[in-house]
Amino acid sequence: MTYDPKLAAALSGATLRQLAHWRKVGVSRGAVLIPEISSTRPVLYSFRDVVALRTCVKLRNDASLQKIRRALDTLRGDLKERDHLSSYTLVADGSSIYLAEPDQAVDLVRKKANVVIHEMVDVLQPFYRDGRHIPSLLQPRAHVTVDPAIRGGVPVIKGTRVPYDEVAALLRDEVSPERISDYYPNVTATAALDAADFADYVDSYDPPKEPREAAAG
Repeated sequence: MTYDPKLAAALSGATLRQLAHWRKVGVSRGAVLIPEISSTRPVLYSFRDVVALRTCVKLRNDASLQKIRRALDTLRGDLKERDHLSSYTLVADGSSIYLAEPDQAVDLVRKKANVVIHEMVDVLQPFYRDGRHIPSLLQPRAHVTVDPAIRGGVPVIKGTRVPYDEVAALLRDEVSPERISDYYPNVTATAALDAADFADYVDSYDPPKEPREAAAG
């Protein structure tokens, strides 16, 4: 499964402007995140990319883009960590950004080891960004789930392999929720409404406007 920028943004909490900015490579700096499926048109993100994007959004709530880039430079350069960004637990506390490991935490900005982190963050869980609720990545709605092992991570109706957008499309074609089971026997009316609600969320996803500098970050 691949995610276009619109769906990747809706699932991660990033803005489309941020996605574009974060995948750019500068003269003296690397990109924050280059999509591993395709970084040119059509731009396509992987499931791991979306997890990493949620990490970046969480960090951006508490740290400047400059600090995030400095932390990533330390991670990739000084520490020689080359795995996908989704493999790491990164936490910000307003003053710095840390790499959390089982036996220690490393301050990636000030480059200090054995730092105490008071709160660990699970980027898969729901969170708020500028007052907006960003849903759980693995279960964005009660009856809509995301599992990399099912259809490569496309959001589906819980307990099935039915893509949410196919169900939502039927409702938009004026098929009643109660009749969705005529097309997909395992999809209830309630699940169909959840699929439509999530489809509306993705289609209308338009994060709060930010100052130009913040929007680019």
